[in-house]
Amino acid sequence: MPEPEPAPPAPQAAQETAAPWLSLWRTVRSLWRRWFLWLLLAVLVLGLLVTVVWLAGRHEVEQVQSRLERDTDLAVLDMRADLTRNQQSLLALQASRESTERWQQDAQALLHEQREWLRVEWRDAALRTRAAADTPYRPSPFSPARREGLPVEVEQACLQARAQRSGAYSASHYLPVADASGGLEVMEACVPTPDGEFMVATYGLRALLTESIPADMTRGQEVSLNELDGTRLVSIGAARRAGNRVFSAQQPLELPGVSYMFRVNGWRQAPDLFPNVLTALVTGMSIALVSVLVLLARDTRRRLRAEHELSDALAFRKAMENSLITGLRARDLMGRITYVNPAFCAMVGFSAEELVGTSDVDVPYWPSELKTEYRARQWQRQASGVTAQEGFESIFQRKDGSRFPVQIFEAPLVNAQRVQTGWMSAFIDLSEQRRIEEISRASLERLQASARLATVGEMASLMSHELTQPLAAIASYANGSLNLLGTSAPADAPAQQDLRLAVRRIAEQAERAGQVIRSVHDFVRRRDRTREAVVPLALFEAVMPLARLQARKIGAQIVVQAATDLPPVHCDRTLVEQVLLNLVRNGMQAMDRRELRERVLTLRAERVPHPGQEEGTTPSRQWVEFSVSDLGVGIQPDVQERLFTPFFTTRAEGMGLGLSLCRTVVEQHGGALIHMPNEPRGTVFRFTLPVA
Repeated sequence: MPEPEPAPPAPQAAQETAAPWLSLWRTVRSLWRRWFLWLLLAVLVLGLLVTVVWLAGRHEVEQVQSRLERDTDLAVLDMRADLTRNQQSLLALQASRESTERWQQDAQALLHEQREWLRVEWRDAALRTRAAADTPYRPSPFSPARREGLPVEVEQACLQARAQRSGAYSASHYLPVADASGGLEVMEACVPTPDGEFMVATYGLRALLTESIPADMTRGQEVSLNELDGTRLVSIGAARRAGNRVFSAQQPLELPGVSYMFRVNGWRQAPDLFPNVLTALVTGMSIALVSVLVLLARDTRRRLRAEHELSDALAFRKAMENSLITGLRARDLMGRITYVNPAFCAMVGFSAEELVGTSDVDVPYWPSELKTEYRARQWQRQASGVTAQEGFESIFQRKDGSRFPVQIFEAPLVNAQRVQTGWMSAFIDLSEQRRIEEISRASLERLQASARLATVGEMASLMSHELTQPLAAIASYANGSLNLLGTSAPADAPAQQDLRLAVRRIAEQAERAGQVIRSVHDFVRRRDRTREAVVPLALFEAVMPLARLQARKIGAQIVVQAATDLPPVHCDRTLVEQVLLNLVRNGMQAMDRRELRERVLTLRAERVPHPGQEEGTTPSRQWVEFSVSDLGVGIQPDVQERLFTPFFTTRAEGMGLGLSLCRTVVEQHGGALIHMPNEPRGTVFRFTLPVA
């Protein structure tokens, strides 16, 4: 059976048949999408116009209503103030009650000023009329017979005023008038006097509104006074015109005894011109906006690319500035700080928010006493027009008050147009460099002092060797003289005794000089000395001859305060006597001034606990404290820091070794040498020695 021929593929035929329709569909879809976007844009613009017009009208309505409510509040406040002043004027009429004629005159004068009053009455405690005065501006609506009795509203207001001891107002009531006008709506104010009588004033409500409300408020508006239930009592102003829109505002007028509702109705035309002009303006701006948006879209792409590159450059610069240890500061031409980096903030202790914006007048990191000098230097630099980089040193003050030296390099700050906009400064903290230099200088001074001490030691050894033999010869000759004086026959007994005593003193002082030289020699050589138990009073007595001799020269008095029962101290007697003698000489020299009248040197010894011993514990060893107090000029603070430094002295003839050797001697005995101010003036030197 023969095979049939294959038919052409159905999908391909269908594609060839549907190709024109598919192309047409794509075209229609593209056009529809484009027109839909334009239609959507038109709807958005139209919606924007309608919304703007509606918002403009609503804004105008809210403005008119807000202004009307504000005027209403101010009018109520003014009306209350007028009523309060009127009460005071009524109360002032009581001063004229000594005669009816005088009261009538004062009441007529008051009615000339208060146009809103129709009548003023003086009534006794039983509300009977004693005198009355009517307004001169209109015929009186009252007759004496009708006013002999008061309406119930007025009587209630007077009773309330008497109870409250202040003015009260009656409810409004209608007062007929004989002429063709019909009548008046009135309100009466009742003010009690201290003796129980009353001053009654009758207000015309229409006149009250006319006098209390400004004239410009009634132009194009209606002002009315209503009951609380809405009943209109009186109104003034313009009537409503057809086609105008009504704007209303009301405010309660609360008075003692009665309350009213103050209402203002404003007539305004519906806004039309302002929205039409705004519509045209917004339409034109919308078309321009669409055109500008297209241009901005292209410009935005370029700006985004430039901003991305600029942000990378700024991030790189910021990272570089944050990694610096050199402080950076930028100032404009007026001297105001515009930029500081973190290193500068860490250097001075202030944050960037505290520094940026400050000027030369209130820079917080300048020392107060140097601000004038720094400011003058900056102004001179700016006025000179120097454009080269310069470096100089200065002193800055941190936020905590500490100061530090800085090295400043300053150069002009120039923008891209090559115009100078300020100054850029770089700061290097020199504190560490100064500290290293100070350490080096102190080390050099210590080396020099050590070398000088070594020289002094050698000189002391040489002097002790050279002076020992002459002193020994002096002592031998003195002892020989004593022996000769003892064997010879006394021709004059008193003269012989004085001569023998003088020779004995020569021998003792020669021996003492030899001991001092040997002690200094041993002290310099750091040899162990022989220590013994010595009574504190004996140490004072040993230095008293030389101390009294120097005290006699300057006219000073020496006071010794030492108990006889003090325990002996364990010390090298000769060295401790030299310490006492050195402190006594220093005290005498401190008081040797013409301006000092009182010159007293006090030597004191007392038992004290060890400085490092805790309170309440049993002491392991007893101590005796020696003190030398003078009434001199004291020690300056800058001298106190270097007082015990070797070779430091404030006297031209001194060597600067006395106090240094004294401290060394005391510390070798285990004690401590300190100084403190004396009261009322002078200095106290204290040192401790262990009890034997």
